[in-house]
Amino acid sequence: MGVSSLDVLLPARAAFQPVVDLDTGSVVAVETHPYAEEVPPLYPSPSPLPVRADPAEEDVRRAILAARATAELGTPLPLQIMVRAETVAQGQAVLTVLHNGLLEAGRRPQEIIVCVTGGFPPAQRPAVSAALHGLRGAGYLVGFAGLGTAHAPLDLLVDGVPYLVKLDSDLTRTSVTDARRSALVEALVAMAHRIGTHVLAPGITTEDQLTHLRGLGVRLAQGGLLAGSDWRPGQPVTVPVPVHTKERPRHGYDVGARVSEFTLPAVTMPLTATADQVLTVLNGERGTTSVVLVDERQRPRHMVDRTRFLLAISGPYGHALHAHKPASRLADPPRLVPKTVPAIAALRAAGKESERVYDDLVVTDEIGRCLGIVRVADLIRSLSP
Repeated sequence: MGVSSLDVLLPARAAFQPVVDLDTGSVVAVETHPYAEEVPPLYPSPSPLPVRADPAEEDVRRAILAARATAELGTPLPLQIMVRAETVAQGQAVLTVLHNGLLEAGRRPQEIIVCVTGGFPPAQRPAVSAALHGLRGAGYLVGFAGLGTAHAPLDLLVDGVPYLVKLDSDLTRTSVTDARRSALVEALVAMAHRIGTHVLAPGITTEDQLTHLRGLGVRLAQGGLLAGSDWRPGQPVTVPVPVHTKERPRHGYDVGARVSEFTLPAVTMPLTATADQVLTVLNGERGTTSVVLVDERQRPRHMVDRTRFLLAISGPYGHALHAHKPASRLADPPRLVPKTVPAIAALRAAGKESERVYDDLVVTDEIGRCLGIVRVADLIRSLSP
């Protein structure tokens, strides 16, 4: 696939699926799928004869259109896109087109979860591993989809350092009635927690499925039970049963657990964001507890706490005083924790500042870039006997 201008890509109509945190009932990311009829070719052919679309080109088109469709709604939620393993295995040329297109759509790498799916052919294993390394190096969060049915070598899950793994939707649906499939899901969840990644269960349509999967330790979910097909970012979702209160397996959530096991996608904005822009974000997504202000290298510089920010800007003359000035004036230094820090150490660090004890912690990678946030309440719940 050649590198070319993406100007021919028009804004797309799309379907949006929220990724819901079952512990809090908040939306932590959005998965976007452009409608098929809205995906024009990147390189229109002058021939009147039908030309078979290149699968990699189609993959990239859909990913970029997903970013554009999401950007049109103005949502700050992290975006989850699906890309086939065969596409990323094609190497730097394809990844460059994808990266440039996502940037043109107004999305930065740390705001995107690239969920890789497909057959992972053994011959393409080195190319896929190199591509995943390149995506992480650029700052993208990496996920794997179709877990449980797709051919995904388990050691690739470890080498790929995934942010999340997405179960196969049929496995999600049938695990509630099939004991063997339930055992498979439980094993996959335990493995994911051990390697410090989240499990996302798609296709949840009944309360029994939701309760069962949460009981197995699944925290992130999608499906018609949580939001209808007409859902849009900023609209509420429904978590019909308080499943987070149910006793469930701990799967390694002990004093040896790392903060990476509790990391959720962060809502990030540039350092230049105004207080009014941050207010729009917080009003649009009621489940957002903080906004991380990052520099051009994706490093966290300030953290806007929802409660303190809203108190300041809603006070007497607050909006008039702050709205058009940098949001950093109402922010605090971020409380940074490396992704490898034990959860118990992070909890102790949070307790050192009595005035900010419940502020979100900002998780960073090896070179100081923002990977996400950890809510202190999650650490307290997981480490409580």
